[in-house]
Amino acid sequence: MTETRVRPSDDAPSSSTLVNDDLAPTTKETATWRTWDIFCLWMTSAHSIASYGFAVGMLALGMTGWQTMLALFAGVLLLWLGSNLIGVAGQKVGVPFPVFARGAFGVFGANIPALLRALVAVFWYGIQTYLASTALMILLLRVAPGLESLTGNDILGLSTLGWIAFLVLWTVQLAIINYGMEVVRKASDFAGPAVWIGMIALAIWILGKADWSIDFNARAGEPLSGGATVATFVGVAFLMVAFMAGPLVNYADFARFSPSRKAVLRGNAWGIPFNETAFVVLSIIIALATLKVYGKVLADPVALVADIDSDVIVVIAAVLFATATVGINVVLNFVSPAYDISNAAPKYISFRTGGVITALLSIVVLPWKLWENQNFIIYFLGGVGALMGPVFGILVVDYYLVRKQRTVLADLYSDEPTGSYWYTRGFNPKALIALAIAGPVAVIVALAPDSGNITALSWPVGATLGALVMYALNLHKPAAAG
Repeated sequence: MTETRVRPSDDAPSSSTLVNDDLAPTTKETATWRTWDIFCLWMTSAHSIASYGFAVGMLALGMTGWQTMLALFAGVLLLWLGSNLIGVAGQKVGVPFPVFARGAFGVFGANIPALLRALVAVFWYGIQTYLASTALMILLLRVAPGLESLTGNDILGLSTLGWIAFLVLWTVQLAIINYGMEVVRKASDFAGPAVWIGMIALAIWILGKADWSIDFNARAGEPLSGGATVATFVGVAFLMVAFMAGPLVNYADFARFSPSRKAVLRGNAWGIPFNETAFVVLSIIIALATLKVYGKVLADPVALVADIDSDVIVVIAAVLFATATVGINVVLNFVSPAYDISNAAPKYISFRTGGVITALLSIVVLPWKLWENQNFIIYFLGGVGALMGPVFGILVVDYYLVRKQRTVLADLYSDEPTGSYWYTRGFNPKALIALAIAGPVAVIVALAPDSGNITALSWPVGATLGALVMYALNLHKPAAAG
């Protein structure tokens, strides 16, 4: 029998300043994300230029091809476990991430983790849009070589053609989000499966150039000792989780729309252990083939596509890569800040307005310049992103161990001091203390100089410490009745 969730309309008090139509609980009518949709969501999340670059980048750490694949698979299993914890909770409560976080952090305190998540997402949204625009530029130049004349100037770091490609994709994404989560679902259902066509075609082409043979014992970096191999293996596994730490934290934004717990678990199972592993394996195969053909690993599949002689194949591949990157961008970096920004002032900022704010900020930050500045990526985005580990640990412990999976739904929207999640003036001191202790530790680990193996432990250290402190603070006196 299918588990179904039906919510009365008065679960979210209309008189509260903490609710709008987009942040309100999911209803039976809006619970349309079934197993296939969740599966496609994870496909869309995995299938991007950045995801490919991450996977093959791990190959440069000194492990062999098969060791890298096993390490990434271990990370995929950890990600699967985390997605089940957040996904089941999000589906049961039926609210987006910033509202779900009110249970742990307080009805106002939830803005702290929500806006931290939004900050990271805004920057990555701009960067991913820029990366997709590079694929679109390749397509435009192949179709109309005369456009080369538009690439010789510089306007704030982009050529005229660069601006055209960027703004075209920027507009397409804004149009998708403007129609709400149902269109996001349909876009994800298309983008996720579509990129497999491009990846398989790219693999066939490069394997053909490599005479259909690759060496899974090959490596792009210097060989490692036994101990160093183990340390790197563990590091790569946790880096896989850290790479998806933001989307993992705000997974409730999507799981809330699933009609049953079973649909979430099935979608997670097909979308993460099965699909993400397949994508990792294919990415490593392509990387090993490029290592054989070019003598180096090409971390950017767009650069690989540009080397193909056939205009037809280049056009198809460019369209698919651009489509995939748009899909992942909307799912991972647009939905979250739209909800998070809306949560800061629900009466004045809707989901769509939050999306417009996100889109505008993504231009203001000049993402192409940020992408060139690896120090910014490492120190700022890496540092803020490291806080997602503690937030995950706090949310999981609060929901499963402190409140025992019980939630007073109406009180998540209550701005009255009598509400269960009012705590102290709308802030839960215990969650904030846990974040204040675990957060700096996670950031310090993430930014450890010249120590890749230590840096890789940022997520598990932050998540574990945040969870332990939150649990310890609630041992004798639970924070809320729930």
